[in-house]
This record gives sequence, structure tokens and C-alpha cells, in this order.
Amino acid sequence: MKLARSIFLPLALLLGCGLAAAQNGATPPAGDYIYEGGSGSLRIKPNGHFDITTIGTNAHTCALDGTIARGKAKLDDTGCVVNFAANADKLQVTTNGSDECRGYCGMRAVFEGTYIRPAPSCTDKAVSSTRKTFKRQYDAKDYAAAQTTLAPVLSDCDRTLDWITKAWLRNDLALTQYKLDDRAACLRTLQPLAEDAARTDDGIKENYPPADADIYLPVVRATRTNLKLCRG
Repeated sequence: MKLARSIFLPLALLLGCGLAAAQNGATPPAGDYIYEGGSGSLRIKPNGHFDITTIGTNAHTCALDGTIARGKAKLDDTGCVVNFAANADKLQVTTNGSDECRGYCGMRAVFEGTYIRPAPSCTDKAVSSTRKTFKRQYDAKDYAAAQTTLAPVLSDCDRTLDWITKAWLRNDLALTQYKLDDRAACLRTLQPLAEDAARTDDGIKENYPPADADIYLPVVRATRTNLKLCRG
């Protein structure tokens, strides 16, 4: 029986400067933000320079950068204008609708949407550190401490974890709950993955694009094993 290990490397996202509410038309505060759902990052420097990277389905990506002035950035020599509107811990990124904005993305990727400043415990660095602490506790068979360490990541970082990392975390937590003889909690933790776990490998490949299926299948297989354990 092996503890699930993530094969998906989250995008490196560091905690940036404080984000205060900003009016439309203002250059948003410098800092690092995570695309809602964990599939991308936005970094803004104090001088207004920004860069965005996002990942869509089937490993398609967007990549763009420029300089923000009064809440807007005109990209290169194109007609694409990117708008930035800040509110509390969020940045809303939109465009002027120019078709040239699509030139920065693959077919199945987008960069428009909500970017969130992560809580201190939800940055990539913090999550990685928490997982290392969890693994040390789990390997030492201190399952109660391991559960206490890992459970808040799933609840507190739900908006900014990518889907693969979140699925691995669910398996890690569920297996810990099994070790604590709390099978009901184990099953609740794995419930969001149960439908896919019931599919065959071919079924996963039919329901997900090829690149997504490749990184998801190890998670699905771990989930099947852990569900059997928790169902007894």
C-alpha cells in the first residue's frame, strides 16, 4: 500500500504584495495571483509589467506579457487590449474582444477570468512544505497529526488548487483516514472522484482529452484502490 504521490507539478506561485481594492482604470497592485481553479498564474511587478501563463485542456496553453497602464495593457503591435480590474483579493482579467487576443493561446486554453491572490498557506511554496510535513508524519505513523496537517489544505485552498493536485491530496487524506479507522470519512473524502474511479481506463480515455487522461489515470487507479480499502 503506497501513499499517493503527485506527478503534476503546480505552477510556481509566490505570495506577492498586499492587494487592496482598486478602482477600474488603476494599475492593480503588484503581486502573484493564481487563476481560479489553479490552472494558471499572473505576476505583476511594481513597474506594471505583467506576465500570464495558463493551462487549458489537453495541455494547451496561453502565454502573454506586457505593461499595464491605467488598468489596461496593449499587447505588442496587435489590436489586443487586456483589462485588469482589482477587487479585494481578486483580479478580473478581460479583453477588448479582439480576435488577435486568441493568438496568445492554444485552441483549448483561455486567459480571461478571475485571478486570486492565494492565502499565505495556499501558495505553491506553502502547499509543498505542508505536503512534506504530512509525509514525514504519515511515514512515522503519526496519522492523527498527518490528518491535522493536510486536511486544511483541501478546505482552505479549494479555489486555487489545480484539479490533479487536489485529487492526489484527496487520496492522501483518505488513506490517512483509513489508517485512523475512519472509513466513513475516507469515503466522503473520495466521493468527488468516485464516479471517475468507477470507469475503466478506456472510459477515462474516452471522457478526457489525451494529455489530461495521461496525468489523471494514475490518480484514478489510486482512487480505486483506496475506495476498496475504505469500503472494506
